[in-house]
Amino acid sequence: MTERERPAGGPTSDDATSLGTVTVPRTPAGVAAAVTHAAAAHDTTGVGRSLRANRSRPPAVEFGDRLAVPTAVAAETPETGIELRLPASLRSVFVGAPLAFYLGADVSVVDDATPRLLASATGVDRELGDLTSDVPDLLARAFWLDCLIREASTGAELAEGDALDALGLDPDRLVAQSPADRLAAYLDAPFERVADRLPEWHLAMHVAPTYDHATALPYLLDRLAFVFPPETASLDRQELVSRSLDDFYRGAPGPVASVEMLDPVDRPGRTQGWLADGTPVDAFKTQPVAYRNHDRYRAADRDGMSVAVVLNDRGMAGEHDAVADIYETRASDLPMDVSFHERLTRRELADLLADHHEFVHYIGHCEVEGLRCADGHLAASDLGETNVETFFLNACGSYHEGTALVEAGSVAGAVTLRKVLDEQAAKVGTAFARLLLAGFPIVAALRLARRRIRMGKDYAVVGDGTQTLAATDDRDARVAHVERLDDDRYRVAWEHQSLTRHGDGFTTPTPGDGRRRLCGNPSTTTTDGTSLASALADADAPVVLDGRFHWADEAAAVVDPSRHP
Repeated sequence: MTERERPAGGPTSDDATSLGTVTVPRTPAGVAAAVTHAAAAHDTTGVGRSLRANRSRPPAVEFGDRLAVPTAVAAETPETGIELRLPASLRSVFVGAPLAFYLGADVSVVDDATPRLLASATGVDRELGDLTSDVPDLLARAFWLDCLIREASTGAELAEGDALDALGLDPDRLVAQSPADRLAAYLDAPFERVADRLPEWHLAMHVAPTYDHATALPYLLDRLAFVFPPETASLDRQELVSRSLDDFYRGAPGPVASVEMLDPVDRPGRTQGWLADGTPVDAFKTQPVAYRNHDRYRAADRDGMSVAVVLNDRGMAGEHDAVADIYETRASDLPMDVSFHERLTRRELADLLADHHEFVHYIGHCEVEGLRCADGHLAASDLGETNVETFFLNACGSYHEGTALVEAGSVAGAVTLRKVLDEQAAKVGTAFARLLLAGFPIVAALRLARRRIRMGKDYAVVGDGTQTLAATDDRDARVAHVERLDDDRYRVAWEHQSLTRHGDGFTTPTPGDGRRRLCGNPSTTTTDGTSLASALADADAPVVLDGRFHWADEAAAVVDPSRHP
């Protein structure tokens, strides 16, 4: 059986709901059937499946008394000859889902079964031990080898391309083989020889295996995330030490809502997400409704995006003025309408949140009662609906208000977990705004922005942290990590921060070896200070210099003090 290509005119990655909805019983076998039919989203079962542009979002999942698969979904579900056999538990189906989806495997569940990956026509019979390690390893193996063969078969030069020679794999032969034949070849190859040359996985999701969360699986598979059961480690309280600098906090006499945090067990992935109870450290906290809210905005007919900046305390005008400059500057490059609001009343803020905005940047106070307004407090939980896609609540202890906004209709937002220093909040706010408008996913934008301050763990993302602003282009979401060496030498490593270009390649905006690399792999070079400063002066990108965040022109001035940002 050779690879399947979807005929021209089939569903595309931008057509989120064209494949319809699979109805399944509320059983592990039912969810396994939904995962089997998720592969209908592939435009091809060839190596091109490694590009997200060749995958649609899998069919939606809902529960009913019996299995019901739309004719279009059944017709598009590939027959690859590959099977993933799992124990009959939601946990095993959730963990195995990304591998099954990518390979186009038929998922079956059997009570007390030993997990196995099978392709009888090609002799594949691989017993899986710990699913949480074997499934990600096998998915990474299949995915990255697809990427290397995809590039090599088209004659493209990729920095990691020599890995195929080390494995003895012939791209011209493999590109024409069936999915099962390629899988057999991949499993026979000594992948461990080259694994460290390939990028770290882009996204790991910690997901409680519940039927409610099964409805979010199509969205997680669309992002090709690893899926792990949620486990926590003991929290290092030194990282979250309380401070007594109340005079400097972006706070107020009123009490700020507190948040008890937990520390997820380390899992492989540059970005971590948490779809479970509790509030994680260093992972975005999402909810099933966040993914469903995507569809509300995807279907909207719009020509540009609307950004609203709210200043509800004149004492914070410094951040307002700085972000106003950023938004107004970017408005000349993007189809973006920017509005500014001050001292809004409860009703005025509620009306603003009810109107459609792609992004709202709130600057002010947040207390237990809600967001402080000119005439009291507005609790987001009292809102019937919000039409704000993404937001930044740059106010003390805004976490609960942020999660309530997601429940009311938003996709994602940046929030604070406790009191924050006013001056440092302004630094985070301005950096975050610029990064978001540069195309960085909201979680990557906040991760970089909080490097501006010492207590960066006070900031977090709620909702789908992979969200980007629709009018932006994430192909330039790159960051440089610069390390000083001896004798005026610097090591420069560029990394791509996009979460949608996983498996694609990128080039650096400053001189290097010039070769494309897989997104997620750093492009590293060594240069002198003068050359580095000259290159950075022309790069509109974030730079982490010796662990501290700068914009490229600022970093150029640090490297060469004769320059001024």
